[in-house]
Amino acid sequence: MSEKSESGAYREWAVLALVILIGINLRPFLAAPGPILPDIITDTGLSYSGIATLTLLPMVLMGVGAFISPGIQVRVGTRRGMLAALALLMLGSALRLVVPDGLSLIATAALCGIGVAFIQAAFPGIIKARFPKSVPVVTGLYSGTIMAGGALGARLMPALVDAGFEWRAALAWLAVPAVIALIISMRVLSDVEAVRPDKAMTRHLLERPRTWALMAAFGLVNAGYSSMVAWLAPYYQALGWSSADSSGLVAVMAMCQAVSALALPALARRSIDRRPWLFATLVMQAVGFFGLAFLPDSAPAFWAGICGAGLGGSFALAIVTALDHLPRPEQAGALTALMQGGGFLIAAAGPYSMALLHSVTGGFAAGWVMHLTCLAIAALFYLRFDPNRYANAMSLRGVRMTKICGDNG
Repeated sequence: MSEKSESGAYREWAVLALVILIGINLRPFLAAPGPILPDIITDTGLSYSGIATLTLLPMVLMGVGAFISPGIQVRVGTRRGMLAALALLMLGSALRLVVPDGLSLIATAALCGIGVAFIQAAFPGIIKARFPKSVPVVTGLYSGTIMAGGALGARLMPALVDAGFEWRAALAWLAVPAVIALIISMRVLSDVEAVRPDKAMTRHLLERPRTWALMAAFGLVNAGYSSMVAWLAPYYQALGWSSADSSGLVAVMAMCQAVSALALPALARRSIDRRPWLFATLVMQAVGFFGLAFLPDSAPAFWAGICGAGLGGSFALAIVTALDHLPRPEQAGALTALMQGGGFLIAAAGPYSMALLHSVTGGFAAGWVMHLTCLAIAALFYLRFDPNRYANAMSLRGVRMTKICGDNG
């Protein structure tokens, strides 16, 4: 093997390692508060609406940030933007060590959400540029580590609190993996500056109905994720479960997400038509939400796990589907950023809607039924994602297009 090919192989493995490191940092700050909410509520006096804001605000910022991230990439470059975003994520987690009240805790969630917004917008384009023949597999790895990070956050918090750490200190420990990702990124991300979106791409993409369909489907499904992260542990705590046991359910959900996010894109790689697999993820979520709503005590781990598997697989396959629509990394990356941006704005309403339904009905069951309705609407959008029509759906005025061939890996 030549020195040049050895160097190329080293860079590829280094980027794969970075995919794992960055992915694992993108969800712990959202998943961590749920299992220790009784401690947080006792200390800060946060209401159910305030608790929902811990998830709602960063999701909104992740949505808005995805729209403006392409412009930031053009101005400052992908590498500088990624490093700044990781620094914000690290700072938001570290500041939780000294938050005096609920409002400042929500502010730290906002800092984390801003950092994650840029990372999620930029990273799929990097994946498509670096691994053009393995997009489904690498996207599955990326999505799987995102979900595994959520499991880490959910499971680690009760363990740290039981070990004697105050809840603020427990949450602040999540800055450590962010520091590691930042240090590694400073070296590995030295040559990703070429992955920049076209300045006019966002406007062109927003003129296409398909962009809005991708946003809607992504948002309706991920509203279920945001609600599960915010309310699954409190739901079972209200049924008499301990903090440790309810955090175990969140961890089960997140680990099933991780396995599904890794496995389903790999299984779906043989055909560019992702719809059968997307529908399978909706069925899994529907089973989980139905069980949570009507049979919560019969098989709680199964309901959490099957719902998590559907959510994780859907997240990964949605990114793959968006990347499939356009051949060039900067185009596909911009489309994926917009899908996540509009989608997260929709998804942010999930936990808040459940809080409102809880205030009206006195329980969480109505919220889980609401998500069954969201899945039915998402299925109608999935029907439209015929790969034979991608070129027509994404034909952009003034943007040179090439035919989409093969299955992208």
